[in-house]
Amino acid sequence: MMKRLLPFLTLALLFAALAVATPHFLTAPNLSSVVRQTAVINIMALGMTLIIVAGGIDLSVGSMLALSGFLGSMAMDRGWPIAAGVAVGLAAGLACGTANGIMTAKLRLNPFIVTLGTLGIYRGLALVISGGLPVQQLPKSFAFLGEGSLLGVPFVLWVLAACAALVHFLLEHTRFGRYAFAIGSNPEAALYAGIPVAFHTTAVFAVGGLLTGLAAMVECSRLMTGQPTAGQGYELQAIAAVVIGGGSLRGGEGSVTGTLIGAFIMGLLANGSDLLGISPYVQQAVIGAVIILAVLVDELRKRPARIR
Repeated sequence: MMKRLLPFLTLALLFAALAVATPHFLTAPNLSSVVRQTAVINIMALGMTLIIVAGGIDLSVGSMLALSGFLGSMAMDRGWPIAAGVAVGLAAGLACGTANGIMTAKLRLNPFIVTLGTLGIYRGLALVISGGLPVQQLPKSFAFLGEGSLLGVPFVLWVLAACAALVHFLLEHTRFGRYAFAIGSNPEAALYAGIPVAFHTTAVFAVGGLLTGLAAMVECSRLMTGQPTAGQGYELQAIAAVVIGGGSLRGGEGSVTGTLIGAFIMGLLANGSDLLGISPYVQQAVIGAVIILAVLVDELRKRPARIR
């Protein structure tokens, strides 16, 4: 119970501390900026939640974001409608995620090794296709996806809420989610129970790739450019959001609510550091330390159970 409450308490304490530390924190423009800045990581982290719950991991999501965003932007640059360009980005993410899942499930390769390899492959493809140059001629109305507002709320927050609701429904109210938890808890037992482990392992990676493709288009919309170098280090932040939110790298544990809280904790840390003039290099060190602390808490919680 304490583990579930810890992310909530951490977020609340961090929010209160920043509100006291700087008068600029509780302003509407700043809070809106936090939402927009963390939306990309939040959407990616939702997909990572599914993957980690099923006992996997995806180190390639940063490179996948760069490739998906560049291909979607290139389609719009060549005159395709905005909807078609977004569809290209989503399809690219889905294809990359499916490829990761097939190599992991069908070839029975370790997902850490598979996605470490595809991290380089997807980044290399983005750089080869682009020649290292970004796409900058995007339709002005495309900016609405990342920077627009609907009913006074950042539009990207509506997108995030829809994605969160969908992933929560998949995890908690469908056979797909039950199978993901079962596979992450004990893949051998899941196989003997008749669960199609290979299919569902591929499926969670595919959904993770699809959400990364969506995050890529949000990123392109915010920056109004398709960068083949985008997304560097994003895989660390997506994994950190899941772990900080109570997910276990051993699989079988994780929740949408926890992941969102974990992502917003990192977003507040980054925003607060900027407001207080703390170096971004220190921010990276803090995120790394928080990941280790979260994993340590998970290990200490489970160790007595294993000893018994």
